[in-house]
Amino acid sequence: MSSRGLLAAAAAAGIFALPAFSLLALPAAAAEDKEAKTESKAETYELLNLFGDVFERVRADFVEETSDEALIEAAVNGMLTSLDPHSGYLNAKRFNDMKVQTQGAFGGLGIEVTMENGLVKVVSPIDDTPAFKAGIEPGDFITQIDGEQVLGMTLPEAVDKMRGPAGSAIKLTIRRGDREPFDVSLTRAVIKIKSVRSRLEGKVGYVRVSSFSEQTDTGLQEEIEALKKAANGKLQGLVLDLRNNPGGLLTQAVSVSDEFLEKGEIVSTRARKPEDSQRYNAKPGDVMDGLPVVVLVNGGSASAAEIVAGALQDHGRAIVLGTKSFGKGSVQTIIPLSGHGAMRLTTARYYTPSGRSIQAVGIEPDIVVEQARIETVKETGPQRREADLRGALDRQAPPAGEDAEGATPPADKEAAATDYQLARALDLVRGLSLYTNRNGAATR
Repeated sequence: MSSRGLLAAAAAAGIFALPAFSLLALPAAAAEDKEAKTESKAETYELLNLFGDVFERVRADFVEETSDEALIEAAVNGMLTSLDPHSGYLNAKRFNDMKVQTQGAFGGLGIEVTMENGLVKVVSPIDDTPAFKAGIEPGDFITQIDGEQVLGMTLPEAVDKMRGPAGSAIKLTIRRGDREPFDVSLTRAVIKIKSVRSRLEGKVGYVRVSSFSEQTDTGLQEEIEALKKAANGKLQGLVLDLRNNPGGLLTQAVSVSDEFLEKGEIVSTRARKPEDSQRYNAKPGDVMDGLPVVVLVNGGSASAAEIVAGALQDHGRAIVLGTKSFGKGSVQTIIPLSGHGAMRLTTARYYTPSGRSIQAVGIEPDIVVEQARIETVKETGPQRREADLRGALDRQAPPAGEDAEGATPPADKEAAATDYQLARALDLVRGLSLYTNRNGAATR
């Protein structure tokens, strides 16, 4: 074919759909892009020089001699903690402690904490630990550790001071709501987490999941099988209690959700780069064979606990009852740093099957049931959540006249003699079971 014929064929095929001047403009655009990148790199190097200048001045002139390692670690941790409340640096010791903790056993008080306004804030005490037995509550602020002010410490420094040999004593000063600060004396222990416990309430199974460690899914299976045997095949349904559950491993949240779902998406994570996003789907098999399930949540239910509640709620597999959850909808990746511990970096947000982001919003219960009476809620004020943390992702500014950062968080008040939320959940399961049986719906 002649050159003229080739041009005609190309034109017919639409190859020349782009104007000729676009092709001529490409080298100029590429040059501009290259120039912009070069300028950006130059600015970055200039800022790194600033860091070097400050580092050298501190080494030379600070009133006391400092360790290069301590200065670098503090700088790295400062960079990470400025991003959001959940990113941070773990030195080798803290990295090892974290690995032990996710395996289900660690030393200390048994308390999940975060840092807020320069103080240590309790997210949740872990069941049957020294902190739990001493009456530490979600929302408490720890202002002093053995008489030493927490203000000015980093979170890892405060955690290190709270840890120690089993059997050793420690005194925490607590600020709770409008009360005067008070001291709580505790004895450290080796915390061995049994994250799943159960009991039979009449013909209704009750399963409490206190955290999501490596043994949680296996423990859930064992406890439900035990409940079925104890009920002699007459189990009416299940209450899954995720209140004051601070979360844990994403993989375990997926596995626990999968126990109740036959199919469909459990959760998706969306990262900065689309190719790094992931979806987790359920496999066939429902451990409860279609029996009614009610999930209990409150302001202390966070992260992995919210993944489970959101997945079962979106699929209509469970009714969520209680109060709005904490709202931690971000995923942290632990990235080991060769010979220097690891960094915890927020790398994605997670979304429920319907596409809801829980970050700074939380899970809204299908049925709102306060644990305490209304007048108690009025006395203590609203529960603080992820959206109230300084630097939280997707945080909305508080309405005019409200200072979310400066407010004092109340504690969730447990009824002294009766667990009101649990009582309502048990009634709901019994009602659903009765309705199902009367309408002749077969259970699987």
